[in-house]
Amino acid sequence: MRAAVPGGGRTEKEDLPVVKIAPSILSADFCMLDRDLKAIESADWVHVDVMDGMFVPNITVGIPVVRSLRAHTNMFMDVHLMIDKPDRYVEDFAAAGADLLSVHLEAAGPPYVRRALDLMGSCGVKKGIALRPVTKAEAVEPYIEELDLVLVMTVEPGFGGQKFMPEQLDTIARVRQLIDRYNPGCLLEVDGGINPETARQVVDAGAEVLVAGSAVYGSDDIPGAIAALRGEN
Repeated sequence: MRAAVPGGGRTEKEDLPVVKIAPSILSADFCMLDRDLKAIESADWVHVDVMDGMFVPNITVGIPVVRSLRAHTNMFMDVHLMIDKPDRYVEDFAAAGADLLSVHLEAAGPPYVRRALDLMGSCGVKKGIALRPVTKAEAVEPYIEELDLVLVMTVEPGFGGQKFMPEQLDTIARVRQLIDRYNPGCLLEVDGGINPETARQVVDAGAEVLVAGSAVYGSDDIPGAIAALRGEN
């Protein structure tokens, strides 16, 4: 069963962003995924980092884990494909239960990015493009009118627990400008080194969806950690 389509954008009150929290299961205990999935039910989405050991120097989870997660949750499943030539696997991840797929511009040439986005459309999943820190915000412009989400990385993709790169705040702000100009319904997600302090910085720069791994699963109070990322305490 697929989760509901995500909402986003700005509220009428003071034009503030509606912040969504997407805990990354990369920081969960993989022997206790059912427990750790239930622990984040107060969050908005669940974020799944897929790494292939080629595009990034790490290997994590794949299609069977996404399928298993879908069987145990109705949460919106945000799947980040840090893999080479991701168009090869769009249909499989969609069939496994992903609600949104993000592919990296750096992982394939424009024809393959185009094919990946077209396949997402035909599979009925939301379309996302991810940018690693070396990539300029403007690289997303040819695709932005059709996207549901742009993901800006604030660490180099590949491993959890890395330190936030403050220079990426400028990229976040520039992507925000592009979204507001060309596709206001598109969400802006940020991933990498997010904690209550950096969360405020990226939200101020224009982010609406915050991915956090260590800041959530490293806490003794997971619901409290999620609330802190929202700025609720």
